[in-house]
Amino acid sequence: MKYGQLILEKKEYVFLKRILNLSGYSKDIETRKSIQKLNTELLEADIIDMENMPDDVIRFNSIVTVSQGEWQKTIQVVIPQNKDLKQNKISILTPMGSALFGYAIGDCVTWEFPNGTKELKIVAVEQEYNYSGLDIVI
Repeated sequence: MKYGQLILEKKEYVFLKRILNLSGYSKDIETRKSIQKLNTELLEADIIDMENMPDDVIRFNSIVTVSQGEWQKTIQVVIPQNKDLKQNKISILTPMGSALFGYAIGDCVTWEFPNGTKELKIVAVEQEYNYSGLDIVI
């Protein structure tokens, strides 16, 4: 792990905890497992101010390219109400969104997905500073 632990911006951390608390009762077992694992990782996360946030860390609205062997995919991690699979916008509550949040370029993430445990390498992170939907915290 590039920074030794997950890195989250303070206001996004508070917003994420709210989302996770409200979603912990999901009927989907894969979603619940991902939320539980992310909650565990958040216990040791480094929570920092906006001005100290590295540009290569995955956060809300980050556009991320991940790979596994020959396979590669680019997605955007968004708040649940902004998900749109046709535009490759995935919710933070999906196993992929939960797996990537707080990691950085070059990190390898091992996570339990619906089709089994996978290790993904983060090959690119681009920030899109569009906080619509996060107005209550930013």
